[in-house]
Amino acid sequence: MKIKENQIIGELVAQHYKVARVFKKHNIDFCCKGNRTLDEACQTSPDYLKTVIEELEAEINQTESATIDFQTWPLDLLADYIEKKHHRYVQEKTIEIQPYLNKICNVHGAQHPELIEIKKLFDEAAGELAAHMKKEELILFPIVRKMVKKQSEGQSWEGVHFGTVQNPIQMMMMEHETEGDRFAKIATLSNNYTPPKEACNTYAVTFALLQEFEDDLHLHIHLENNILFPKAVVLEQNMNKTTIE
Repeated sequence: MKIKENQIIGELVAQHYKVARVFKKHNIDFCCKGNRTLDEACQTSPDYLKTVIEELEAEINQTESATIDFQTWPLDLLADYIEKKHHRYVQEKTIEIQPYLNKICNVHGAQHPELIEIKKLFDEAAGELAAHMKKEELILFPIVRKMVKKQSEGQSWEGVHFGTVQNPIQMMMMEHETEGDRFAKIATLSNNYTPPKEACNTYAVTFALLQEFEDDLHLHIHLENNILFPKAVVLEQNMNKTTIE
């Protein structure tokens, strides 16, 4: 998509909410002063305007293939992908979303008390997910990688000190269910992330970011619950059988 110098900032954010991060990076007010054109907001120099437009276009045009067949991936590669893609996403987006939630709660919380509850739920999710991901990164994923390495090298499997890989997997799946329920509540409170008609751009961007966060979390959990975890259980069973034989 090509962006023109005379496009209105607020309209760009309304059409492509992800560009809000570009404006935020450059300290360009897209909320209260969202009625300005890009040219008016970037009067420092023509080069500055060009840089901002290039970043906006890159943000809009950035896509990811939806045809990846994760079922065919080696388990250690899948664990690496989840950690680097989805865990990193949670960490980065948590930092991005929380200030937005703080702002709209301060400005609109009196008229929309549901925002206070949404913020509370998201803050709880942020803390729980941080601990959850750390357990996967320090305990579960290293076990998966170790099993894959042992199998590829034809070595016997000595097992794990807590009995079976199924134990941490069951705990992770229970925590996944908790987060799914939490975000279902956020979706209900936000009317499926639909801001009220009078909402400012910051309000709309916050809801869009929350919806994106939930969408990514669903894919994140899918990759673990439906692919990584079942295959890790089967791998452990096969390695235990081979070791016994």
